[in-house]
Amino acid sequence: MSYVPPEDIEKAKKIDLITYFQCVAPHELVKASRNEYTTRTHDSLRMSNGFWNWCSIGIGGKNAVDFLEKIKHIKFPKSAEMVLKSVGNNIPMRIENYSKKEDKKLILPPKNTNENIVKQYLKQRGIDKEIIQKCINKHLIYEEKFYHNVVFLGYDEMGNIKYAGCRSTNDRNFKNDATGSNKKYSFKLESNKKTDTIYIFEGAIDVLSYATLFKLYGMEWEDKTMISLAGVYQPSSNLSDSKVPVTIQNYLQKHKEIKKIYLCLDNDKAGRNATKALQTVLPKQYEVIDKPCKKGKDYNEFLCHILGIKRIKNDKKISMERTR
Repeated sequence: MSYVPPEDIEKAKKIDLITYFQCVAPHELVKASRNEYTTRTHDSLRMSNGFWNWCSIGIGGKNAVDFLEKIKHIKFPKSAEMVLKSVGNNIPMRIENYSKKEDKKLILPPKNTNENIVKQYLKQRGIDKEIIQKCINKHLIYEEKFYHNVVFLGYDEMGNIKYAGCRSTNDRNFKNDATGSNKKYSFKLESNKKTDTIYIFEGAIDVLSYATLFKLYGMEWEDKTMISLAGVYQPSSNLSDSKVPVTIQNYLQKHKEIKKIYLCLDNDKAGRNATKALQTVLPKQYEVIDKPCKKGKDYNEFLCHILGIKRIKNDKKISMERTR
């Protein structure tokens, strides 16, 4: 009889049937509805939310090990060993349930005739003017018509706008996602060539700040992929039960070449706790590196420090006066 260490058995039991099929027979998977999958060969087999049920024979279970035991008649612990061998390091991630928002139609804020106020605001935050202009040219940011908020856009793989995050350019400290925004496709700067590394930030301003720092240090910023989580990530009180944000999960699912993840989250309590959680729940095939800014709360505060820009707390006011 095969011996499987207890810790490996626990890993095997976390692998749901959809993940198993994705690894051993991806061509068999068929999406039956928004949250449910079946197979091409057996459309009576249904998989959803980690569970599976073979309706025609009245047998169900909660993971791939159950499936091998009950359907394939492979005894435990051989079933657990086979699941682990088939899936390898691709242990499934707990992901946020975002289905309700995915159904909503994205309503974009009306666009202003120019981006003058947005340009001035981002320059005051220390963002490089060339980076600002390239983001405008690529339709990644624009200025909202009535309140002159800066709007950060996110696209799906087909080039459709799926996300719009709004941020005030005055002293209102307003932040909000447009109705129907899908955080799977939040604001990001993608590399202009294939890369195995991504950088994760809480907000779009930090993404632009990090790109500016690359340029300041004489490094290429356009060959880096930097992704915004579009807000503060809130893990579970038990870190191992935390869910991977849909932004990260979606990107990793579609970019199998990724091997290294830099977590560039804030230096405050929430950011440090989020970093610990992600280091715990992200699959072990990734090298996950904590990379907070060396000074200040976030990378924009660090950039302003480097440039000698005085940032007032809560971003109510930013002084362009250089420190002497």
